Amino acid sequence: MVTTGKKVKTFIIDGKDVSGTEDQTVIEVCRENNIEIPTLCHLEGLAEVGACRLCLVEIKGSNKLLPACVTKVREGLEVVTASERLKKYRIKILELFFSERNHICSVCVSNGICELQNLAQRLGMTHVHYPYLFPKFDVDASHERFVLDNNRCILCTRCVRVCDEIEGAHTWDIMGRGIESMVITDLNKPWGESESCTSCGKCVAVCPTGALVEKYKNAVDKSFMYKKDKLKFLPYLTTMREVKNEQS
Repeated sequence: MVTTGKKVKTFIIDGKDVSGTEDQTVIEVCRENNIEIPTLCHLEGLAEVGACRLCLVEIKGSNKLLPACVTKVREGLEVVTASERLKKYRIKILELFFSERNHICSVCVSNGICELQNLAQRLGMTHVHYPYLFPKFDVDASHERFVLDNNRCILCTRCVRVCDEIEGAHTWDIMGRGIESMVITDLNKPWGESESCTSCGKCVAVCPTGALVEKYKNAVDKSFMYKKDKLKFLPYLTTMREVKNEQS
């Protein structure tokens, strides 16, 4: 969307002439023009981190694939968002996500509302070529309302960012390196003992997998589960981000 006072850049996405302001990223302009780019770490209203690498696009003149969520638009840019090369790459990334953690959809509480699962189906991932690591992270059910299962976490850091940028609590953080990395609360205290957590549920709402869920009464009736409705949650995130930017 063009904003007064900001320079407008015209460029091409998938052969289509588009325009955006100099402060926008490629993925923002794509969304404005109804061009779909898969992503798991990006969420409108939160700072971009380029963590999942699913939104990589081809840029004319560059041998590298660049993440659309952190690549700023510029005059004359030529972007390709869908190609056989990108499809193969994205499927490989999804396979790595499935192999690194325990994403067994049939027994996951987020089965049917999981962004990782939906992307795998949409992009046509049929099986995993990489050996499964079968991590054995402890499940933290110490919180009165919520459960954390790092075995299903993809380290998108949405929970870390929404807690810090929107709620202002900074309860969440990342601990460890490589495949040992995990999200933690209050310097690795059990979630139920966290002194900073406000129990707002924003982290649960933005989690793209079954890593963060709300407790419900039984395994059959899921009507008590926190509804991960991103479409209703996004305007709130965007508004809160704008308010905080005005105050800073």
